[in-house]
Formats: sequence, C-alpha cells, structure tokens
Amino acid sequence: MLGMGDAQILAVYILCILSSLLCIVYGILKWNKGEDASPQEIAKEIDWEKKELEIDDKLDV
Repeated sequence: MLGMGDAQILAVYILCILSSLLCIVYGILKWNKGEDASPQEIAKEIDWEKKELEIDDKLDV
C-alpha cells in the first residue's frame, strides 16, 4: 500500500503534506508584507549609495 509498511511511515507522509500546506498558507498570508523603513535607515541607505557612486567614479567603473 504505497510503500507504507508501518503506521510511522504513514505519519511521516501526512506530516510532510501538512507542513507543505502550512508553508503555503504562511507564504500567502505574509506575501509582500515588509517592515517600513525608518527615516534613519533611509538616510543611511542614501549615504551608502552616494559613497558607492563616488568610489565607482574614482575607479572608472
């Protein structure tokens, strides 16, 4: 019967399917939900981008 010689094997199959379904439901619920960036993080990112552009200009990349 589907290679299930023991009840433990059946339990493993069921748990694998349930964990997959749980992951799918979690992914659907959390889809495109990110944290809002704080103004400090945005300023830090802008400074980092400016420094990176300066380095690229110096290296002629």
